[in-house]
Amino acid sequence: MENRDDIRRTGEEDRASESVVLQHVLALHPTAVTVEELVRELGSDRGSFAQRDAIERAVRDLAGVGLLHHAERLVLPSRAALRFDELLGE
Repeated sequence: MENRDDIRRTGEEDRASESVVLQHVLALHPTAVTVEELVRELGSDRGSFAQRDAIERAVRDLAGVGLLHHAERLVLPSRAALRFDELLGE
């Protein structure tokens, strides 16, 4: 049973990281940002492998579902993410 709790906690942490990354990228739009900049701006412990890994996974997973574009080194919100953000603001 402990493994299920660990998985659930990890999933919650991943969702929280994705939310923070997406909100940050949306707030910066139309300015493009790199993963390195995200790590520097969002990481509370800048040298932490776990923090860097969480941000890199968030970018990868958000790009995988179409909410971010990760081209070359730049990270940008997708049109779908921008429209959703627009709808939330109305």
